[in-house]
Amino acid sequence: MADRLESPDPGVPPPAEVIHMPEPSYLPVVLAFGVMVALVGLIVTFVISVLGLVIALWAVFLWIRKARDEMADWPLEHH
Repeated sequence: MADRLESPDPGVPPPAEVIHMPEPSYLPVVLAFGVMVALVGLIVTFVISVLGLVIALWAVFLWIRKARDEMADWPLEHH
């Protein structure tokens, strides 16, 4: 009996929708780093704050663009 594969219950319907998982990304870490640099810059100097804000805004821009590209690949009937 151990050689026999267990078949799923024929009365159970298949899943209605496949769960979408985004690809791994480095962008949350870059965003956190940019915010940290901006906050340290508040204590040290204005130039470092501006650099941190530029890094953070760049990461947010790339993260949103990547999410929009992934959403464009979804099937049209997906809500």
